[in-house]
Amino acid sequence: MSEKGNNATKTISIVMVITLLGKVLGLVRDRLLAVNYGTGMQANAFYTASRIPRVFFDAVFASAIAACFIPVFSEYLTKQGREKAFRFAGSFLTVMAALTAVLSVAGMAFAGPLVELFADGYDAQTARLAEELTRIMFPTVLFTGVAFSFVGILQSLDEFNIPALISTVSNLVIIGYYFTLNEKFGIYGLAVAFLLGWLLQAVVQLPALRKRGFRYYPGFDWRSEGMKKVFALMLPVMVSTWVQPINLTINSKFGSRLYGGAGVSAIEISTNLYLIIAGVFVLSVTNVMFPKLSRQNARGEGEAFRDTLCQTVHSTLFFVLPMCAGLMALSRPLVSFIYGGGLFDTFSVDITAQGLVWVSLGMAGYAVQNILSRAYFARQDGRTPLLAGAVSIGVNIVLCMVLVRPMQVAGLAIASAVSSTVYAVLLLLPLEKKGERVFTAAFWLDMLKMVLAVSLMALAVRGLMGLLDGILPGDKLGELLLLGGGAAVGVGVYFLAAALLGISEAAMIKNMAKRMLKRG
Repeated sequence: MSEKGNNATKTISIVMVITLLGKVLGLVRDRLLAVNYGTGMQANAFYTASRIPRVFFDAVFASAIAACFIPVFSEYLTKQGREKAFRFAGSFLTVMAALTAVLSVAGMAFAGPLVELFADGYDAQTARLAEELTRIMFPTVLFTGVAFSFVGILQSLDEFNIPALISTVSNLVIIGYYFTLNEKFGIYGLAVAFLLGWLLQAVVQLPALRKRGFRYYPGFDWRSEGMKKVFALMLPVMVSTWVQPINLTINSKFGSRLYGGAGVSAIEISTNLYLIIAGVFVLSVTNVMFPKLSRQNARGEGEAFRDTLCQTVHSTLFFVLPMCAGLMALSRPLVSFIYGGGLFDTFSVDITAQGLVWVSLGMAGYAVQNILSRAYFARQDGRTPLLAGAVSIGVNIVLCMVLVRPMQVAGLAIASAVSSTVYAVLLLLPLEKKGERVFTAAFWLDMLKMVLAVSLMALAVRGLMGLLDGILPGDKLGELLLLGGGAAVGVGVYFLAAALLGISEAAMIKNMAKRMLKRG
């Protein structure tokens, strides 16, 4: 592997470790919410209230930052130098802060209708609580806009560690609240703690920006070349990135009609757990690769761009497919171990585990669509993801209408998984038609090998679970032993099978392990 490849692998590994820390703390945060509030009225209202501002930010502004700002900022850095790039970034920051502030005020003013839109199955008391919590939490849109703008700048300047660390900061604040002030201030204080956590996500990045030499040039220059490019890209890209937040909103709306509203908590927790596990790897890869793809496109390096894209998809699927199978096999003990206890009773565990099993089917689609959409955005093409996203949303709505009544929370999860997969396929087809060669014959052969290795792994894990059933105690220790044993056997069988089948990533991991042992 080249020096550049080693540096990229090292960067992704460090980012992954930092991201994993944040995700683990996120699990602790979610467990504390589950055991303190279960799947009752306060929990359901809180999940809805926290979801609403996130959906509006993801739908309107995340696209402008992640998909429009980074490619244009990278182009400025490459072609016009740091000072002009920083002036463009200053204008962008000012515009984002103004727009998110306006949206925050509007969201607080119309909290009632928004709750009705997002969760029309709540009773009057739950809806009123959700409305009050939404008013408290809507300013997270402003704080998130500033924090994510800082992330875009730092990632474009090849600083990935601090952006990966910000979720750790906010999660520590929220976890601290549970152990200090929760009994006194309850669910309202929790909403304030979430708000403070998002504010700190922006604040902790300021020293890194200063260290990288960034200077903020305040301005509202709508007519600059960079802002014109952002606005030209923003609408199609914005619509294309609506898929996940809109699908989550659709699932929440249908979930509010299940189990007296508890379907909201079940699908929210199962989706969060699925995104945490998938996101540790997928987002670490895409956050590092996206600026690289943007720079390669700005320099006209078409062949290097294709190589980066193909290798990223291949390596990501190598790791994501066994994650999917493992999550499906171990869903119930995993949900019970993390969330079970307190007010999160056996029924809550059962419906959440059902959701997790079926939503995990979409993990490969989720990974591929994240990577391919970044490739389109790096080329400043938002039209194709827009069309693919619109179809994906339509698929989710239709499947929810068809599957929720007979299958309940499992139907919600299947609709979400199929939607993600459809989105990935619709992004892939135009690339293949244009001859990008993402999925070559060799790639499909490796995919078959991965599926075979994953199948052997799943059989081994299920066999172990059957063997240990009735032997291990039914408490947290027994669940931990089952999860640890299942994970160890699954990883071992998968990597052994992958190595025997000659998959390149297995050989790379083997060589890296040998080098580490020699150094040790």
